[in-house]
Amino acid sequence: MASKLTSAFKRTDDPRLQSAYTLAEAAHYLRMPQVTLRSWVSGRLYPVSGQQRRSSPVIHLDDPKGRYLSFINLVEAHVLAAIRRRHGVRLPQVRRALDYVRREFDLKRPLIDQAFQTGGLDLFVERYGQMINASRQRQQAMKEIISVYLQRIERDTRGLPIKLYPFTRDTESGVSPKSDPRLVVMSPTMSFGRPVIVGTGIPVSAIYERYTAGEASPCCAA
Repeated sequence: MASKLTSAFKRTDDPRLQSAYTLAEAAHYLRMPQVTLRSWVSGRLYPVSGQQRRSSPVIHLDDPKGRYLSFINLVEAHVLAAIRRRHGVRLPQVRRALDYVRREFDLKRPLIDQAFQTGGLDLFVERYGQMINASRQRQQAMKEIISVYLQRIERDTRGLPIKLYPFTRDTESGVSPKSDPRLVVMSPTMSFGRPVIVGTGIPVSAIYERYTAGEASPCCAA
């Protein structure tokens, strides 16, 4: 049986699937290097027998021309960041673990499917842990971090991502992601998917422009 998420996204006019962010914009919003995000969505070159080959992407862009990220692609990258940035997980191993979850749960896009947030996460961590001989303690630590990232995704009544609360602090600086407040929200239904201040609808860019002009202090940055 196909997952609810797979069926729901057969509508190509869903705003969550529309081209919305350049690579540079998405990397900025997710607070990550652009080159890293590019490797996730385009693959990367690697040498094989004196030749250059390109690995397959972990995140497949919804843009037919492969130039822009959709809101859903942004959420996928947000979840993948929890796996890669906090634990140094190698992409080939991530891909194999995700493929395993995809087969076991019949998921087209496991990183954003609600099933991944429940039983799928346990299966992913266990599978990956087996591949690298990770201790139970390390597996539990990975699960906890990924869970924090998943909790910053708000879903609609069908379980589909509709809002993302991106981090406003550097999650690699040693500060626990759990302590990062939800000051900014992104949704394809608000301000064309650009970050806005929670509860106000005011674009973060407007606050930043006022701050740089010396008119006010920013309450956050994205």
